[in-house]
Amino acid sequence: MSARSKIVDTIVTKLKAIDGTGVYKSDLSNNVSNILKFYDELSDFPFVSVISGYENREYLPGDFRWGNLNISIKVYVQNEYAQAELEKTLADIEYVISENEQLVYDGTNQTTEILITSIQTDEGVLNPIGVGEINLVAKYQVMSHNP
Repeated sequence: MSARSKIVDTIVTKLKAIDGTGVYKSDLSNNVSNILKFYDELSDFPFVSVISGYENREYLPGDFRWGNLNISIKVYVQNEYAQAELEKTLADIEYVISENEQLVYDGTNQTTEILITSIQTDEGVLNPIGVGEINLVAKYQVMSHNP
């Protein structure tokens, strides 16, 4: 499995902790996946999809490489007050990401940082369904493979 997949899978695991208790205001009921789904495919809300996008590489001397992996988190809620519910869920996800900027994803490997680059919503257009998206960049060291 690639570092890209491991980072996404670890984020999925971290987000599954959002259960409406303690610091969390929303409950994802373990409905978090690394598979992209759209709201019209869902029957169980809330639902969160975490997917990797494009990656930029930065090459430095000494065969050192940084990977800057773009990750998209799609959030779907259904509620009479969908925008309020969506905002609570987005805030919980933002909290989890901020608590895991140095994310250990492969036992010993970890990201150097995970930064949120944008947060957007459907602005209530699809009420009673709310759709949001958080875009991240995860920076990690790309390991070279020796033949």
